[in-house]
Amino acid sequence: MTTTFLKSGAFILLLILIYTGFSTADRLTWLMEVTPVIIIIPLLLATHSRFPLTPLLYILIFLHAIILMVGGLYTYAKVPIGFEVQEWLGLSRNPYDKLGHFFQGLVPALAAREILIRGGYVRGRKMIAFLVCCVALAISAVYELIEWAAALSLGQGADEFLGTQGDVWDTQSDMFCALLGALTTVLILQYWHTKQLLKLRVA
Repeated sequence: MTTTFLKSGAFILLLILIYTGFSTADRLTWLMEVTPVIIIIPLLLATHSRFPLTPLLYILIFLHAIILMVGGLYTYAKVPIGFEVQEWLGLSRNPYDKLGHFFQGLVPALAAREILIRGGYVRGRKMIAFLVCCVALAISAVYELIEWAAALSLGQGADEFLGTQGDVWDTQSDMFCALLGALTTVLILQYWHTKQLLKLRVA
């Protein structure tokens, strides 16, 4: 993926970030939701020349960033398309946050796989798959700890950030969705990812 496409994608994300920041009704929740975007995008731009990632990973990071910003704009429990899916499937709650947690497993798992393979840190497809899932679940667990800390420090003000919607098993289901995302990486995306890694080495 060329620098031009990467910068174009970053510019689009910047525009969405600005729009959601000005349009949101809850600026604090928005900031907590989009902080990963604010950190990761400049980091990717800064490291692109010496450590370019595969196009697949860049694209999925782009999509994940949009999911995070939309969640920050409306808060996850109130994203309009989530209500539509809730009605279509007859669910008891808005499921948009589960999409976010799915990507929270999918993208870190793919990033971990790329780093482990390119660095030659681990050999063996099964061990790589195992460690990739472990990394994704660890990141998911850390995020849940951050939500817990926010709940303790902000009290009721953290309700929109937590987005539990009254579900007592929200933390467990969030981590399960992250696991499903990680498994999608190791069972479905790994073949496409491996081909792109080989092309990256040749280039």
